[in-house]
Amino acid sequence: MSSFYDLKVERPDGTFLSMEDMKGKVVIVVNTATGCGFTPHYEPLEALYEKFHESGLEIVDVPCNQFAGQTPGTDDEIHEFCTLKYNTQFPQMKKADVNGEGTIPLFAYLKEQAPFEGFGKGPAALAMSAMLKKIDKGYKNNPEIKWNFTKFIIDREGNVVKRFEPTVNMKEVTKFVEEMFN
Repeated sequence: MSSFYDLKVERPDGTFLSMEDMKGKVVIVVNTATGCGFTPHYEPLEALYEKFHESGLEIVDVPCNQFAGQTPGTDDEIHEFCTLKYNTQFPQMKKADVNGEGTIPLFAYLKEQAPFEGFGKGPAALAMSAMLKKIDKGYKNNPEIKWNFTKFIIDREGNVVKRFEPTVNMKEVTKFVEEMFN
């Protein structure tokens, strides 16, 4: 793939959302889960969407069940959970793999553009590092998605400008995105 805008991602109904439709917009692409400790990230994501959607913010939500089976439901069940519990209005894609042989092209591209740089500091970062050392001793040296709610920020020109691990406080993510609209 030569550009973010060349990519597509499947919706639950089998149609595809083209990233070309995102030209000129700020985009957050996030792999999500409904039964994860980070699931409350939906709330500040929805707040960002409500605040900046009219100004050109899009969020592409890709549910994924690859991390401790924390997204076991069907696409309809996932959508129902998110809309009822968090009133999400941004588009939710078909549940997909973000790592391994079945990685969808969107996430292959994002990982190539913004590899893993660490979990940061704090209790959540330490806990995540300790857990991942048991699962994948070399986790620090590969670009793979480490857990649910990894967020990629794409600017209005289609450049992947930032990767936020789920351990990063959502206030930091919110501040980064808000600055893109100032």
